[in-house]
Amino acid sequence: MTSMSEWIRPIRRGWVVRSEVPGPDVDEFADAHRVVGALARPGAAEGTLLAVQHPHRTPAALAAGKGLLDALPEARRTLRGLERTAYRPVTDVVAPYRVDGPDGSATGVLCLVDPAAVGADGESWVRHSEQVYPEVVAERAMVLTGLGCLTSAALLVPVSEGDVLTATVEQAIAAAGPPVAATVDTGGRRHQLWLLGPGPIRDAVMTVVGAQPLLIADGNHRVAAAAAAELSGMLALVTAGPGLRIGAFHRVLTGTGLDATAMADAWRARGLDVREVDEPGTPPSAPGTVLVRTPTKTLVVHLASSRAIDHGVVETLLLRDALGIDPESPKVRPLPDGRDPGPDFDALLMLAPVPLSDVLAVHAAGGRMPRKSTYFTPKPRSGLLLADL
Repeated sequence: MTSMSEWIRPIRRGWVVRSEVPGPDVDEFADAHRVVGALARPGAAEGTLLAVQHPHRTPAALAAGKGLLDALPEARRTLRGLERTAYRPVTDVVAPYRVDGPDGSATGVLCLVDPAAVGADGESWVRHSEQVYPEVVAERAMVLTGLGCLTSAALLVPVSEGDVLTATVEQAIAAAGPPVAATVDTGGRRHQLWLLGPGPIRDAVMTVVGAQPLLIADGNHRVAAAAAAELSGMLALVTAGPGLRIGAFHRVLTGTGLDATAMADAWRARGLDVREVDEPGTPPSAPGTVLVRTPTKTLVVHLASSRAIDHGVVETLLLRDALGIDPESPKVRPLPDGRDPGPDFDALLMLAPVPLSDVLAVHAAGGRMPRKSTYFTPKPRSGLLLADL
């Protein structure tokens, strides 16, 4: 069992960015192929944080056939160089944080959180909201242990009393003066970061941060990786908003060999109502239907009435049972709303955003959402603050 002072902690040794995070905006990317594409841009793989986080996806590593373990030594050398040139050291701090943009607003605190903390009632203090992909967890655990540094933060929200957290952090920001780091990302979001050393203001903030169990809004794989690597702390932005939003998370099918007609026939054979609509169709705004865009047709699939989350129905019924496709295979890729599925896709399955009430209901029942089903925004910008392990 863990006390609050043990599971929520300051960053004892870290680095705050001097100006801009070196390299491409790492928060643009949801999957490996986008990272590969970004690192292929001229200069993007030389001395950048994105290359440190994904060393086996740089052009040089891919050309040499290097796996993650082989690429990590160079990543460590690059990271040490960045710490000297692009960052300045900080000790014993937490970081009040504010992000505002077109997809919401959040005010909270960057600090270290124990991913395995258990309260006096035997319940986890950090609670997963979604299932995870084991291979992604294993890869990220290797990166964490190989780098010895935390470079990106999970997004955690208190299960209750979030207004108290927001008000307390806002008071700390008002007393702190100008931010020590500020930037605008490629999505038009303004990120600001302050530092709090030891003292009564920080004590008050940390007491509120550690007062409630925390639900993982974004970063289920980061948290699982930290636990798999047996780390006692992970970097997290603890926030209750006040303007957090949940966007849609879709599924892209590639390399299946199936066209729209074959998919529609297979789904109808499972008793589903499938209709063809005029291009491009309207993505669903409420659960219960799936808009399927293919290179030749657009379909609407009406899901049978169920209490199950749409993403789970899609992966089990539409993909595995009807099409014979493993939802964990490379043929299925999650895609946040608004992203381009790429040129060679067989189908884009567009789902409605999951209502927050459904997320909380699944959590209250002790369950987890399907993988990559909730896209909480806005997220903290990776690389503004690094934490030593």
